Amino acid sequence: MTSHPLAWLASHLPSNKSLGRPRTNTLWAILNAIFCTLCEGCIWQGLPGDFPPWQTVYIDFRRWKQKGTLLSIHDELYFPSRLVEGRGHSLSEMIIDSQSVKTATMIADAVGDDGAKKFKGSKRHLSIDTLGLVLRVLVTATDVPERTGDKRVLK
Repeated sequence: MTSHPLAWLASHLPSNKSLGRPRTNTLWAILNAIFCTLCEGCIWQGLPGDFPPWQTVYIDFRRWKQKGTLLSIHDELYFPSRLVEGRGHSLSEMIIDSQSVKTATMIADAVGDDGAKKFKGSKRHLSIDTLGLVLRVLVTATDVPERTGDKRVLK
């Protein structure tokens, strides 16, 4: 029996619940669907049919995001990615940037009024390393000053 190529990530994924309805989709299928959505930029409803139902994937995504599961998976994958590129574990440089984005209708989370740009929306604060690998992302309202958001993304 061969093990899954990402079996070393299993310690970061939640264990099966002892109560309630048993899981019908594997955690690997859900994780792959989340990676597909995040990498391709498609909407949840646009997941290809060979993945679990989008509602299942989205519910697990939200739960894992709130519990910090996705962050620990990111951190587990980050350093091996640097080593593959011939870099060490420690960062020597990082880039921080922010971008204001108009918010679509029906979105109420983290919306503010950017007086300088004269629109309502959200602001994305990103920190990346020199390889272009994302370290952290923070979404705030546009009325949050860049300096404040950048300090928060560093924490």
